[in-house]
Amino acid sequence: MTRPELLVLTGLHEPGVEATAARIRALDPDVAVLHHDLRDIGAGRVRRRLRHGNRDEHTVLELAHGCVSCTLREDLLPQLHALAGPGGPRRIVLHLDPALEPEQVCWSLLHVLVDGAPIIDRVDLRGVLTCVDAGTWLDDATGDAALPERGLAELPDDERTVAQVAVGQAEFADLLVHTGTADAWQLARTDAVLARLAPSAQRVHLAGLDERALLADLPPSARRGRPDDVHAPLLRGQPSLARDCGVQLLVLAARRPFHPERLHEAMDVLLDGVVRTRGRIWLATRPDAVLWLESAGGGLQIGHAGEWLDGADDQVWAAASPERRALASLGWHPRFGDRAQDLVVLVHDSDPAEVEEQLTGALLTDAELAAGEEAWRTLPDPFGWWHTDPCGTPAGLPAAPAQTEQEEH
Repeated sequence: MTRPELLVLTGLHEPGVEATAARIRALDPDVAVLHHDLRDIGAGRVRRRLRHGNRDEHTVLELAHGCVSCTLREDLLPQLHALAGPGGPRRIVLHLDPALEPEQVCWSLLHVLVDGAPIIDRVDLRGVLTCVDAGTWLDDATGDAALPERGLAELPDDERTVAQVAVGQAEFADLLVHTGTADAWQLARTDAVLARLAPSAQRVHLAGLDERALLADLPPSARRGRPDDVHAPLLRGQPSLARDCGVQLLVLAARRPFHPERLHEAMDVLLDGVVRTRGRIWLATRPDAVLWLESAGGGLQIGHAGEWLDGADDQVWAAASPERRALASLGWHPRFGDRAQDLVVLVHDSDPAEVEEQLTGALLTDAELAAGEEAWRTLPDPFGWWHTDPCGTPAGLPAAPAQTEQEEH
């Protein structure tokens, strides 16, 4: 049996997302569009809408626990499972609530079992379409507004910002659809950011959206809904490192560890004038831990992402992918093994040289390096696994697929 194609449709600009869904329905009258509205999820209610042909069904779901994981397990994934069965549509559009990020939903499609198997066994996941309003997206992606300030779903224990959602949606796209309006300068700056944030994604204006909306002709480098491993190359799609409209990618690579307290102080440089930071770091006080650092606009989080291979037992080596083992071996340091700082910073309104100076200044000095690991472990370390900035009451976020523990700043 031929598996139905599944397209994931997302974006903060709801009119643009709906217009894109309408364009897909015009291209394929047999397509089914499934949407879960999460605006009342805090009260335990989710509104499901299913459109297929002449059907337009609205259902209000009452959940025992108002959370995204319950919505996925109890209804969204079972609905996809049913639609993918015999007699169903040949193509399905999963229209996400604007508060959701497609990477975590796609991770669920790949890993969460329904009737003993993941949804990916029943559908052909073609990829992700993200709608971007060029007139507002860059402001959203670089601000610090919380989701409720924009009228978006207030999920339990959710401290994400609008910027984190906006950047996550665009970064994971296979096709970026420009909706809304913008002047020439705003459009040029937004395009410069997107070309570096999602270099493998195709970009098209809504007015020119054609069969490309069906994601049938994507390049080999397309994500197609597959999350990256934390040890994958950070410059997916070989984005330009040249400056354009004030936008530039900064690549920071270093072998010596960070001084935890100085890094904590330096991180403010990533929260102003920066669209995105992502990458692997190691702290002098935690030599075994791979830490994943990620920022978007005014929000930043650090999470534990496993162990370095240096000093690890055979079980950790065996669990590592062949690509990771090969890269670690090629870059092996006689003292630090595979430990390294690898960060990519996408700036739009700050000086890349200043960002680099602040971060490199947080590395151990020659004297600190010579003191050795026993001395490093005594350094002041303000990082807790659950940490907010400004420092205060611990708060958590839904764990990202590659992370098991997180800190938020």
